[in-house]
Amino acid sequence: MSDGYDLVIIGAGPGGYVAAIRAAQLGMKVACVDKRASLGGTCLNVGCIPSKAMLQSSHLYAEAAHDFASHGIKVAKVALDLKTMQARKEKVVEDLTKGVAFLFKKNKVDAVHGAARIKGPGEVEIDGKDVLKTQRILVATGSDVMPLPGVEIDEKQIVSSTGALDLAKVPKRMVVVGAGYIGLEMGSVWSRLGAEVTVIEFLDRILPGMDGEIAKQFQRILGRQGLTFKLGSKVTAAARNKTSVKLTVEPAKGGEAETVTADVVLVAIGRRPYTEGLGLEAVGVKVDNRGFIMVDERFETNVKGIFAIGDAVPGPMLAHKAEEEGVAAVELMAGQAGHVNYGTVPGIVYTWPEVATVGQTEEQLKEAGVAYKVGKFPFSANSRARCNQETDGLVKVLADAKTDQVLGVHIIGPEAGDMIHEAVVLMEFRGSAEDLARSFHGHPTFNEAVKEAALGVDGRSIHI
Repeated sequence: MSDGYDLVIIGAGPGGYVAAIRAAQLGMKVACVDKRASLGGTCLNVGCIPSKAMLQSSHLYAEAAHDFASHGIKVAKVALDLKTMQARKEKVVEDLTKGVAFLFKKNKVDAVHGAARIKGPGEVEIDGKDVLKTQRILVATGSDVMPLPGVEIDEKQIVSSTGALDLAKVPKRMVVVGAGYIGLEMGSVWSRLGAEVTVIEFLDRILPGMDGEIAKQFQRILGRQGLTFKLGSKVTAAARNKTSVKLTVEPAKGGEAETVTADVVLVAIGRRPYTEGLGLEAVGVKVDNRGFIMVDERFETNVKGIFAIGDAVPGPMLAHKAEEEGVAAVELMAGQAGHVNYGTVPGIVYTWPEVATVGQTEEQLKEAGVAYKVGKFPFSANSRARCNQETDGLVKVLADAKTDQVLGVHIIGPEAGDMIHEAVVLMEFRGSAEDLARSFHGHPTFNEAVKEAALGVDGRSIHI
């Protein structure tokens, strides 16, 4: 460990570790500090990665239990070995966190384990003892679970997303509070494995902020898979006993309360910036009323030499957003032209089918008074989807009515999270629906549905 750095990064999640590696590539002497013994932050340790491992395993289990027969594959009896499934998840996490450690070593980034506090510009204290001297400080501490008043998380009966990844057995009844990305993904995992899952959402729709038509169709698909929804409802209290949790649920707009009983309750109402113990107030760094650190276009706070990225600053709380901000921030520090286009940040729900979105929704375009055209194409008319027996969902393309520039693309369907990226690239170059429609798409592929939806903007879809 050195006491003279060009950059000290607080937080080794996707934003922090990517920024550290890029800064090292640019010739900076870098240290990256994290409380955890393993690198990777929430995403690699208890978030994105373990949840996707469980989603994949549970998807395969559900396919074996329910779908193999229609393909002519006879399975006598499908049995769940949850312990092995959990062990596989842990192995995936271990391998990837070790991979980050390897990348730090390769790029000569110093990994420092401990709780960091900013003493002032150029000084980061570790565990109240050692002090790292540095020219710049980058805060990349990510986010934490948003608490729900009246419902105390114990990570046993009432769990956050972290506890939901480590349940020792499949609950008979599970209640998910919050119909966002995390709640629907984890609810899907345990529903596939046999739980009766009820999703309670304060708003009158699932996936707040996503295109309304897409959200409605997605809710119908999840309903067919066995999830039950109580929308426009709020949880006001929770009472635990040894075997169950009784939730008090009221209409969001007021009305008579009811009791909902579950074996396990998952609280997934959102996340908040994690900046506790950093000493931001003491050094005068400005935060807004929600706890987000305020930064300028160079990701610098009002205190010179202190920067922030990722979930700690306003914007989508997504790992890939944090990564791009980390790269842009250190490139700007190095005198280069770092930039993040927030108009092309994709959002993905890793259920099955997947949901993926980029750009503006119909609701946003209407509110802004933008004249637009719509092209849609269902997977039921896509040949690859027919071959794979994956016909739920559609592709929706929104384009400017005058210029034909693509303003948003929304997909429910198989591999939607991979498919969305052709739209991301197109929109980075301000491409049109015509550009998308005229581009080759191999046959038979799911991506042909994107081409057909783009053709549909001008009523030219071929296969419907």
